[in-house]
Amino acid sequence: MSRLLCLIALCWLTWPVHAWSAVSLVDDRGVQVTLPQSPQRIVSMLPSLTETVCALHACERLVGVDAYSNWPVSVQALPRVGGLEDANVERIVALKPDLVLLAKSARVTDRLEALGLKVLTLEPRSMKDMERVLGQLGRVLDSEAEATTLWQQIDGGLNRAVAALPAEARGKRVYFEVSSGPYAASESSFIGETLARLGAANVVPGSLGPFPKLNPEFVVRADPQVIMVGDRNAVALAGRPGWERIDAVKSGRICVFTPAQGDVLARPGPRMAEGATIMANCLKDKFK
Repeated sequence: MSRLLCLIALCWLTWPVHAWSAVSLVDDRGVQVTLPQSPQRIVSMLPSLTETVCALHACERLVGVDAYSNWPVSVQALPRVGGLEDANVERIVALKPDLVLLAKSARVTDRLEALGLKVLTLEPRSMKDMERVLGQLGRVLDSEAEATTLWQQIDGGLNRAVAALPAEARGKRVYFEVSSGPYAASESSFIGETLARLGAANVVPGSLGPFPKLNPEFVVRADPQVIMVGDRNAVALAGRPGWERIDAVKSGRICVFTPAQGDVLARPGPRMAEGATIMANCLKDKFK
């Protein structure tokens, strides 16, 4: 018996074990965050981060999500903890997370940290940001290889969407409205970068910031040939002063996206290639 126990002990000592080393990274606040172990109970407060966690095969680690996370379908059954402006701190604390993922713009960050919760703020706004955030989450989730593969898949999907776009649909002046205000996606946003890869000419310059609020007259002067907008805001377009003179309005080249399509387009996450395909299909349809 003692010999058997010795053999068992020897096998245990020589069995290959993946050792986790503490991860330290700088988040989007410029704050260094150190995780002594890979988190197992995660609350995600941004839909794009929720989707990325799941795309890295860590959906089962999510114990709570924000009010707007709805993909993949499995996250819809998770506890809801509010949004960036109205996070339910008590509910978050009750979930006992070992990591809370937040946008840089979230108001609740300091309060959560004061309560002893580990917070990581990540808010991708460009493709470069998305690649970086994907790599950071890959480190946090001990899924660096998966993160690299996922980015290659996203980039490859973007390239395929570009390749499928006919020449006659390229070079068109495009205005992409992200919400009423109006707020638009400029050249420096991830949406603008996707449009650029599709050969479109974004009428909103990157110098205004990724998602600037515009004077509606600005769009009239820019005279886009195509308008891309969610169905919630499309109804109001015709009533804006002077917009009846815009080329896209006169010619009926307005692509109206469903709420589900709007989610894909507005989230810099694993479905970015799908978003590129939606935009490419819009251009193909309007310039047959």
